[in-house]
Amino acid sequence: MQHGQPSRTALSAASHRAAHQVLERGSIFSDPLAARILGADAETAVHEAENEPDRRKMRLFIAIRTRFAEDSLAGAVARGVRQLVVLGAGLDTYAYRHSEGSGLRIFEVDHPSTQAWKRQRLAEAAIPAPRSLTFAPVDFERETLADGLGAAGFDPERQTFFTWLGVVPYLTQEAIFSTLGFIGGLPGGAHVVFDYANPAAWGSGQDEAYASYLSSHSARVASLGEPFRSFFETDALHARLGSLGFREVEDLGPISMRARFFDKGTVPRSDRGGHVVRAATVAGP
Repeated sequence: MQHGQPSRTALSAASHRAAHQVLERGSIFSDPLAARILGADAETAVHEAENEPDRRKMRLFIAIRTRFAEDSLAGAVARGVRQLVVLGAGLDTYAYRHSEGSGLRIFEVDHPSTQAWKRQRLAEAAIPAPRSLTFAPVDFERETLADGLGAAGFDPERQTFFTWLGVVPYLTQEAIFSTLGFIGGLPGGAHVVFDYANPAAWGSGQDEAYASYLSSHSARVASLGEPFRSFFETDALHARLGSLGFREVEDLGPISMRARFFDKGTVPRSDRGGHVVRAATVAGP
């Protein structure tokens, strides 16, 4: 992101979520606040989505990763988790939709510029922040995640669920594993859901199709000033998660996403592509 400005990819992700509510009628992920938080930009988001059908693949992926994260969170809350950290929250609306009766304490972590922009959007849309929510602005150039959360009142002794969506591909591997190491080492136990992408590989027609898509999408986000920095081979990532203390790993790739969220269609021959993963240091949902 540009210094002093909100994340442009956060706005793009929010636009995809809003467009999904209209173009697919929220069939994968229903969010009644997705358009409202965008304000006047919501109509533009839908119009652009209608006129750029090649963006549908990313729109559906964003809907799937959000649905998977919130389904996993619901399972964890049912088993006693009472603390949620939304890393790189952007215009995520979970905190404003959830029932405060669950007793869940929520921390939204983001760069100060992006968080200030979100709070302005919330005010303009008359969306109130629940009492259970704490904003935790963190400038990672000046402070650590542990410091930022500590200042916000986070309790490391309580089992915690982290969502970390649309962030990992834009970070260096050093930053990614530093964050995962912090989460994996929390004494109260933790769950985390995040998305990642496999690197391009040439071989079968499916692999070549993914490589071509990845090339065009990488160029798109780079043009926004937020280029991709990290890709992972699935098996290697799982091994690294194990070394950081995560005992349980559930990974959805293209094949399992198709099976779980779509009733029909051609099953991908390759599982290379975008993935969303849930990892836990304790028994998961």
